[in-house]
Amino acid sequence: MSVFNKRNALVGYLALKVAKRAARKKMPSVRKKRRSVSKIVGLGVLGLVSMGILAALAVLLIRRQRDESRLEGSTSDEEAGKQVAGTPEPIPAA
Repeated sequence: MSVFNKRNALVGYLALKVAKRAARKKMPSVRKKRRSVSKIVGLGVLGLVSMGILAALAVLLIRRQRDESRLEGSTSDEEAGKQVAGTPEPIPAA
């Protein structure tokens, strides 16, 4: 009986195919690396843009609070002056 028969040839061929497929899975190809690098860059850019948007919103909220506090401070002074000047004097009882 010969070692080189059709069954052994088929088993050897399949074993080589399985080994080659396993090696491909272990070593990422250049295309996969490019995808992952571009994905990382894209996520980084998205993160920077979102941080910029959050910073702009924070600045707007701080400005709005400052403007409201200035308006409240000026109206309270005016109202206090009106209350003092606008109070009627009591009528003396005769």
